[in-house]
Amino acid sequence: MAFLETCRMEERIRMLSDYDSGHWSVSELCRRYGVSRETFYVWKARRAEGGETWFMDRSHAPASIAHRTAESLVEEIVALRRRHPHLGPRKLLAVHERKPGASPWPAASTIGDILAREGLVEQQRRRRRPLDGPRREIAALAANEEWAADFKGWFRTRDQARIDPLTITDSHTRFLIETWITPQTVEGAKAAFTRAFEAYGLPLAIRTDNGPPFGSPGAGGLTRLSAWWLKLGIAPHYIRPAAPQENGRHERMHRTLKKETSRPPAADAREQQARFDAFRRYYNEERPHEALGQAAPARLYTPSPRPMPSKVDDPWYDADHEVRRVRSAGEIKWRGEMVFIGEALVGELVGLAELDNGDHVVRFCAHDLGVLARGGLFRRFAPPRTRLRATPKPAAAP
Repeated sequence: MAFLETCRMEERIRMLSDYDSGHWSVSELCRRYGVSRETFYVWKARRAEGGETWFMDRSHAPASIAHRTAESLVEEIVALRRRHPHLGPRKLLAVHERKPGASPWPAASTIGDILAREGLVEQQRRRRRPLDGPRREIAALAANEEWAADFKGWFRTRDQARIDPLTITDSHTRFLIETWITPQTVEGAKAAFTRAFEAYGLPLAIRTDNGPPFGSPGAGGLTRLSAWWLKLGIAPHYIRPAAPQENGRHERMHRTLKKETSRPPAADAREQQARFDAFRRYYNEERPHEALGQAAPARLYTPSPRPMPSKVDDPWYDADHEVRRVRSAGEIKWRGEMVFIGEALVGELVGLAELDNGDHVVRFCAHDLGVLARGGLFRRFAPPRTRLRATPKPAAAP
């Protein structure tokens, strides 16, 4: 670009020198140098002004801008951004408008331009979204109809302690129910979910990926954790393998959590948990959420009316089911033979209902595990998978 600009400046100097020689008319010079007569006279007038750099390009920016944002307002916007370094233009505007007697601010697009001009915007690479095939879809239309859960990628604190944060959100209101450091085991996850159930009640379903401790390649995709959910009346919803976009709302929260709490990591696990707790309060009570009309999730979320029971009973089956208890090796005794069902259900009661063709469907609670053929072959079902559909935005809190 600098080379081309230099060539243009040299051509202007030669053009005016040729004109001074008297051998060329203006029309001939314009054809020779590929410029209009108007452009020729502009450069001739600039040279006549006597400036030493008359042949250089000048800025086309207007000398004054009628609607330029006042400098005091720019300073106010920048100051609010520095207090909330992770909020974008729309959320900053929402935070400002909450203040009593707040003065009018420019549009979010103008605020974005100001932040970019001040070097307060981190440029991000945009990627094309992959195409997705048609799938059966569901939507969470009220609080606690579905929660989403996942382990955010593990990392180490500065003292080299491993951190495995389990996060739980409400799919409808985006309320962050739990962010708790616990091992990625059934026991660790169960302790965290117990805390959540005791504090907020039981949801109708929980959406997770297919990996442990939530899912498995076994019958119905169950683990001991998801089998416990079923006994509590909670349906496990699994996304497709390698398809985190099907839990996209939760994954988006993870990006915010990582950016604001683990870069850099805390000194130790105790300090890191304190960061998670502070982030959860801020995320729920202060941070505006665009999908909620810039309201904070705590203004819309209400606990579940289904409390955590003090005792979890065995599942109950209709009278047309034959009931078997799964033995220590994951097997049931059926027609004098041992049939393997799954280790996740050791000690649990399963029901078998006969089909029209003489086979039996094997169920745990209301969850179909597979079909037991008349010959004794058990064919397990894959986990039920659904795709989360965009839901109507919750009504703004009064």
